[in-house]
Amino acid sequence: FTTAEDNQTTVEIHVLQGERPLAKDNRTLARFRLEGIPPAPRGIPQIEVTFDIDANGILNVSAKDLATGKQQKITVTASSGLTEEEIKRMIDEAHAHAEEDRKMKEVIDTRNQLDGLIYQTEKLLREHREKIPEAEIRAIEEAINEGKKVKDSNDISQLRNAINRITTSSHRIAEILYRASSAGRATGSSGGNGKDKKDDVIDAEYEEKK
Repeated sequence: FTTAEDNQTTVEIHVLQGERPLAKDNRTLARFRLEGIPPAPRGIPQIEVTFDIDANGILNVSAKDLATGKQQKITVTASSGLTEEEIKRMIDEAHAHAEEDRKMKEVIDTRNQLDGLIYQTEKLLREHREKIPEAEIRAIEEAINEGKKVKDSNDISQLRNAINRITTSSHRIAEILYRASSAGRATGSSGGNGKDKKDDVIDAEYEEKK
């Protein structure tokens, strides 16, 4: 588990029970917050979430920030659970909505992929802007802006088109940066050799036998 925003210092742990892939379609058992996470770029903090059910059906949930060791726990008693009838109903609903849930999960996963790609590409652009031709900067910024316009869409084809466009532009930028890096190394290597190549020639004497 990790953070979704830069410099996020708090995460909320949402404990659910149910058979559906989306949180909104399941029953909430508990919520708690882990605070005091050191500010960092999103995706860097590592939060370990542990679920432990004892013999009495009591659920213990803990969340621990691996960097600081800070931990928060919550206990969910057996009485907080579902009856047999409720469990059966939820299983039946999961079967009835399986295809609908699959499609919605695919949309959400693709949205998340696009959001992550936008974040990483903007970061790449900020860090290396001075090395990138203006035409390529305009192309990648246009692709990013189009991606931001559709990133909350339910149209998976729009989402994928945005991903492909940003990916193509970011690959071109990566090629430019690698070429610049290779050229810099080659220049440094050739510049470090101050000797005239003729200095390395060794004259040899030989005798022709007849």
